[in-house]
Amino acid sequence: MTAMPEVGKKAPAFTLPRDSAAGENAKVQLSKFKGQKVVLYFYPKDMTPGCTTESIDFSTMAKEFADQNTVIIGISKDSVARHDKFIAKHELNLILASDEEGTVIEKFGVWQEKKLYGKVYMGIVRSTFLIDEAGKVAAVWPKVRVKGHAQAVLDAVKEL
Repeated sequence: MTAMPEVGKKAPAFTLPRDSAAGENAKVQLSKFKGQKVVLYFYPKDMTPGCTTESIDFSTMAKEFADQNTVIIGISKDSVARHDKFIAKHELNLILASDEEGTVIEKFGVWQEKKLYGKVYMGIVRSTFLIDEAGKVAAVWPKVRVKGHAQAVLDAVKEL
């Protein structure tokens, strides 16, 4: 199990398939956002209550993030087709990347042991990373609680 990248360290590079808003078979590549801040949030599953609330909160505040030269990217193991349905259903205004193999999820150390009703299993621990214009990790929110999270991240972006 990989540890989460630390503040001040270079964020792990990645290229992943993304939702179809940028066209068929579009990819999102972290290095393309040099000179911008990136909010990278990892979440367990499209269409589930917590993930829906978190994505809607980030999407609703997308303009405020854009005004701070910040792009928002959500990553889960869901397929591009499922991301497209999720975006359409909730009119989301952000990038959703598909990491079906879990390689980026591993690189960021968010694939961890979880417990639910006494059952132990591996899954994505809801986590957010703020990456600065130089590609370094500026802040980490491990084990995110959804309520108020997008605002807390925006506040951190403004201080950067």
